[in-house]
Amino acid sequence: MLLQVTGLQTNLQIGEHSIQVVRDLDLHLRAGETLCLVGESGSGKSITALSIMRLLPAIASHPAGRIGLQRNTGERDTGEADDLLTLDETALGKIRGRRMAMIFQEPMSSLNPVFTIGEQIVEALQFCHPDMSWDAARDIAIETLREVQIDDAQDRFDDYPHRLSGGQRQRVMIAMALVCEPDILIADEPTTALDVTVQAEILALIRRLQLERSMAVLFITHDLGVVAQIADRVAVMRDGRIVETGAREDVLFHPAHDYTRQLLAALPENLPADIASPEAGEVLAGVSDLQVHFPRRGGLFRTVRSYVRAVDGVSLQIRRGEIVALVGESGSGKSTLGRALVRLIKPTAGEIHFDGTNVTGFSRRDFHSYRRRMQFVFQDPLSSLNPRLNIQTALCEPMAVHEIGESAEDRVERAARLLEDVQLPREFLWRYPHEFSGGQRQRVGIARALATQPEFIVCDEVTSALDVSVQAELLQLLMNLRLRFNLSLLFITHNISVVEYISDKTAVMHRGKLVEFGDTDSVCGSPAEEYTRQLISAVPRIRAA
Repeated sequence: MLLQVTGLQTNLQIGEHSIQVVRDLDLHLRAGETLCLVGESGSGKSITALSIMRLLPAIASHPAGRIGLQRNTGERDTGEADDLLTLDETALGKIRGRRMAMIFQEPMSSLNPVFTIGEQIVEALQFCHPDMSWDAARDIAIETLREVQIDDAQDRFDDYPHRLSGGQRQRVMIAMALVCEPDILIADEPTTALDVTVQAEILALIRRLQLERSMAVLFITHDLGVVAQIADRVAVMRDGRIVETGAREDVLFHPAHDYTRQLLAALPENLPADIASPEAGEVLAGVSDLQVHFPRRGGLFRTVRSYVRAVDGVSLQIRRGEIVALVGESGSGKSTLGRALVRLIKPTAGEIHFDGTNVTGFSRRDFHSYRRRMQFVFQDPLSSLNPRLNIQTALCEPMAVHEIGESAEDRVERAARLLEDVQLPREFLWRYPHEFSGGQRQRVGIARALATQPEFIVCDEVTSALDVSVQAELLQLLMNLRLRFNLSLLFITHNISVVEYISDKTAVMHRGKLVEFGDTDSVCGSPAEEYTRQLISAVPRIRAA
């Protein structure tokens, strides 16, 4: 047994209170094996990984348990094991990187922005091998970048993190973790924020490197489709405990615990499809040959050198009561199109129509009455809500701007009913954004969009960072609100499973252009374009062997 965790308990000291966040946890890991640790946010997955790596801050303690790491790496199934909980920092320094390495969820916050990616990989390598020269470490770092499929690795060695895409930064993090050839790789949600095609590439890369090196992988995720794709064994975690563990096929297709069954039932493909859809009416919102170009500037005087064609000649129509999904990879122009449609971004060319009127050239004053009818729900509700304003103010302010409600008291009552509409208690009016969970904040964002009684809402990746059960609740909420208020939605996402559940029609964007549009069943079931087929084939799904 390469890693054996027994009876682990992790406490966090918050003020005068000690909170138990990992409870009597047992897990083991063999060489060459992938164990997926799954569960929702707050279940204790990341704390478990940081406990194993001994990377938690001083407020953490381990009053009970043992983390045994096989001492003899040449014969991993025999010999004595070191208890990582008893080792000092010097001894741990010889294990981190050399024996165990970790990939964190957000590479941009893990990479130092003032050093090149090459310098950071060399630093990790020289930490494990202090006597290694810079030139030798540089050669190994470049070879490792090639191994993780970074194009032009020799040139990229001198790039800074901000010049790389999300997928490239994640590959760099993998390179840093693997450069010392560890026995165990801990990957904490490494694909959560990535497009499905990039996610598929990263998963395939980790699997290939694992097979080549007989490396054990502890993969932390809440995406059961990813679990089905890569796991040998699965451990399901809830409230700091492992409630179920077993072989992948057993856990996914014959779950023994109610919580595991609830997670599986919350997948979009398993949600009940009994919510009625209103019959689509006349065209409500749309764009015609829309173009949005952003200038690229350079030189001493910051002159315009070229343009990024974020939206390049797109025409799209959305009818009353209709949900249109807009899908594509990061950088395809989805969010730019959505923002331009509701006049949050000024278009370069083309036309924007709403309720039969060309509103493209309207002044801010002329567009005021249309602003009330067109709203936007942002991807990150925490950054879009003012942290200094309580929810009552956040909901009542747009009503006051658009003269909705007979008095301040009436607007407060309307705000309370809005919270109830999004399934939150009315006493939450007096809370502030930081006091909510991610799913609750997203509901507040929807309530704020509904405050002006709109007819059309753009939802920009509103479920991308949510747990599967919270995502399911939010999708069903949007379906019910659409039916109740006869709303039209442009639902921007890269999650094809969500598209198949929620949308009537699907539009596919690629490099600023609309490459396919039609009924969702046709686009997802029989795509006409090769790019659409690639997107759909890259979606990790649970399928019986």
